[in-house]
Amino acid sequence: MTIPAELPQGRTRLAGKVALVVGGGSIGPGWGNGKAAAVLYALEGAKVLVVDLRREAAEDTVGIIAGAGGTAAAAVGDATDEAAVAGFVKSCTDTYGRIDVLHNNVGGQGTGRSLKTITVADWNATLARNLTSAMLSCRAVVPVMEAQGGGSIINVSSISSLRHLNVPTAVYAAAKGGLNEFSKNIALQHASNGVRVNCVLPGYIDTPFIRRNIGGRPNYEVKGFKSPDEYSAARNQIIPMRRMGTAWDVAYACLFLASDESSYITATTIVVDGGVTATCPGV
Repeated sequence: MTIPAELPQGRTRLAGKVALVVGGGSIGPGWGNGKAAAVLYALEGAKVLVVDLRREAAEDTVGIIAGAGGTAAAAVGDATDEAAVAGFVKSCTDTYGRIDVLHNNVGGQGTGRSLKTITVADWNATLARNLTSAMLSCRAVVPVMEAQGGGSIINVSSISSLRHLNVPTAVYAAAKGGLNEFSKNIALQHASNGVRVNCVLPGYIDTPFIRRNIGGRPNYEVKGFKSPDEYSAARNQIIPMRRMGTAWDVAYACLFLASDESSYITATTIVVDGGVTATCPGV
């Protein structure tokens, strides 16, 4: 779907539920994946704790939810820090009494794109951001879910976990591949206690993240393009649907997994990519 001009009308698909969204802010103006998911969960009736490393980003999302008549609170925390994770999980249970949905959106690449650029520091930081963060929050939340009779965990991965994308993404791909298998493993360990764990794998999504600066330079320039429009056009062209996805495309896939409509789905991945991973480069 395209980015909505107005917030969509909810259908109470998460009525009575509590959602903890880790990485629920946005890196810049517009709709990031975590921000859209947090807002959509609230529009569908959930009470939402929005966690972000930057308070202003979390509070921006909470403000949108409050303006739409929803219920949300903001928390600040580093998802890669064990004590911080324990803190915002406790904050969620203290505030809302339970956690029905855990949404892990924290991630991103580092400098280790190819073998010659990998440093141990970057390797550790990128795995911490994309994989350790999810492990820490899952480890803290699963006992809460089991005690209350179940819940749904959605870990946001990437299509780079499935295939090479014709550009080097070595460390990021390793981390996201690990996230898929970690999620599958814990899903099977806790399925009998009502805890479901699945991954959503976005493809090329048009979010503020792709317009960020990297090392003081615009992302499009780092990628070898002369303007944001040229970069966007190149990304659109490689997608069978001829457009990048939006954060709302990703959010609706997450909503399905968060809701009871997916009550028999666990230990799997849902690809949201406009058909990219079904293609093969031509000659």
